[in-house]
Amino acid sequence: MPNDNKARLPVGSIREDGRYPIDLTGLRSHTLVIRPGVGSLSIGPSYLGKKADLHVEPDAHIDWTVFDAFATPAGSPWPRYLHYTGSDAGFLDWAQKRPIEEMTWAPILSSDTVADASQSILHGLHIELGPSGGCLNLKLPITPCRLNVSGDLSRLSTTGNIPSSLTLAPHTSRRKNDPPFLMPDLGELHQVNSLALQNKPMGQPVSLECLNRFPNLHSLSLWGNFCDMDVLARQARLTNLELRFMPDLEDLPPLDTWPLLDRFIAYNVEELTGKRLKQQMKARAKTRPWSGHASVSQLRKPEWWSTEFGRPFSSWPKRLAKVANEAYNVAQASLSQARSFADAEAVITAFTVRFNTLKGIETTEREDLGEAVWQLSQSDHQIGQPITEEMAQRWFDAARNY
Repeated sequence: MPNDNKARLPVGSIREDGRYPIDLTGLRSHTLVIRPGVGSLSIGPSYLGKKADLHVEPDAHIDWTVFDAFATPAGSPWPRYLHYTGSDAGFLDWAQKRPIEEMTWAPILSSDTVADASQSILHGLHIELGPSGGCLNLKLPITPCRLNVSGDLSRLSTTGNIPSSLTLAPHTSRRKNDPPFLMPDLGELHQVNSLALQNKPMGQPVSLECLNRFPNLHSLSLWGNFCDMDVLARQARLTNLELRFMPDLEDLPPLDTWPLLDRFIAYNVEELTGKRLKQQMKARAKTRPWSGHASVSQLRKPEWWSTEFGRPFSSWPKRLAKVANEAYNVAQASLSQARSFADAEAVITAFTVRFNTLKGIETTEREDLGEAVWQLSQSDHQIGQPITEEMAQRWFDAARNY
């Protein structure tokens, strides 16, 4: 595909699977491989490895129009879902003429940046903000889209139309005993009427005090660990409330707190409050039938949360997770018999060395294993003194080669 626009293939003319040379960052710079039934494409730096289909340097200029020639077998634009890690916001200009169904952007910004999506046609936009770099000022589309923001939320500011729905997933610590996470001020985004908050089920709790800044909520979805649940009582306009994977609902107000509620879901929630919610749901149905879906299901005992989410291997591939959990079980059992720091060091060392020859241990997995070592150091033993985090980390670093 030459760079001359006149020589480009007609829009939507390629609908077959195959390998195609494209001028993504220069003449025939990349080969695009389209596989049967795959509607997504990931573009990013080479350090992403297989997580990116096409490797592009973070600051490279991308010719997004090379994708105009591609369509699904049904004739809609391909790719349907784009994931891009880098600094080129040119996809927003491209999207003024070519709609994007779902766009995920992990911006790599060396300085504060303004990105104008006001004229873009985006049905869903997900911004993934890392822990460092410049701030992003995003001009939101005139046609409201679904906006999802994850990571360091303090790096984002917005202007323009309020999104049709907002999902926030702040970066929180893994430790449920850390002080509650306080959401940053998000300016005009507080005017949305549909909000979803997402957090790790067994991680640092997110304070729901932030809901006091959202005066217009009709729909609220919570996923994970939260505190200050009593604040929910002030959201009198709610017609939809969804609670998922929540290990602590003790302070949740009763359902009759929300007189307009007509849809309610509690799924994978702690058992005690879950039983209470079932009773309240049935009682409400007698006075005012639910016009939307209403259910309470998968009530969980305390030990289930520890097994499913307490360990840091839940996102690992099944093969690796199986090995990690087996090694963890052995280490935990051995530590329970430890009577000296030397015993404990031997256990932590054996656990760590188990992964030295295992393929697939990259940066994320190394961090997960470091967290597992900390958890093991806090488990039961017979030493009579606590194993400090610094001590466990030192043993871990000395034994690992990943």
